[in-house]
Amino acid sequence: MRRILVIGIGAGDPDHLTLQAVKAIASADVFFILDKGEEKADLVELRRAILAEHAGDRPYRVVQARDPERDRTAPTPAYSPAVGDWRQRRADICERLIREELAEGERGAFLVWGDPALYDSTIGILDDILARGAVAFDYEVVPGVSSVSALAARHRTGLNQVGRPVRITTGRRLSEGLPADADDVVVMLDAHQAFTRYRDEDLHIFWGAYVGTPDEILISGPLPEVADRIVRTRAEARERKGWIMDTYLLRRE
Repeated sequence: MRRILVIGIGAGDPDHLTLQAVKAIASADVFFILDKGEEKADLVELRRAILAEHAGDRPYRVVQARDPERDRTAPTPAYSPAVGDWRQRRADICERLIREELAEGERGAFLVWGDPALYDSTIGILDDILARGAVAFDYEVVPGVSSVSALAARHRTGLNQVGRPVRITTGRRLSEGLPADADDVVVMLDAHQAFTRYRDEDLHIFWGAYVGTPDEILISGPLPEVADRIVRTRAEARERKGWIMDTYLLRRE
């Protein structure tokens, strides 16, 4: 049977690879890479660099396909249908790659940013493909260092305070209100800087962009004091690179 490896490769630093991930990479025959366009070509190059270092001397193939565009402007009522449509189109591409590029008995691999279990669609998409019944395979998930873990480490802080819960959410959810049941809130996928809604509250922010890469930017401090600086720095970084990936922790003082 075909076998798929879903390998977490960390937040951007090649040294984030675990020994389990290195062994999994060295065992794969085919690597599937979904290309997000010219602006994010450096993300593809980083994957290729990881393969060059860890795939070993055994022959392997890299199969690249264009990732479908996703509507990130949909209002909240239409957000879930928009994500569902994007996932179906991505599943179509992945199903074709597995069916046409992976022979029986071979191992294919998807190299996933961060950790495959945290705000990533690969596991769900593979389950969707299996449910269709058109192609059979088994799959294994190799955990990775998430951007959340990397952010906390780079700021030399914990994600939670003693005996208190931590909430991991999205910018879209944060814009609806601060969770009342957590003093520490990690925010991902925030294209609109929802933290600016709370710039006058007694909050501390630990913010990071491109964490783990040579372009890494870190800012922390009381939110009322650093919010404008983060907004300005984020805009400059996005203009310079054409894209940005950032994460932050909000902490009630």
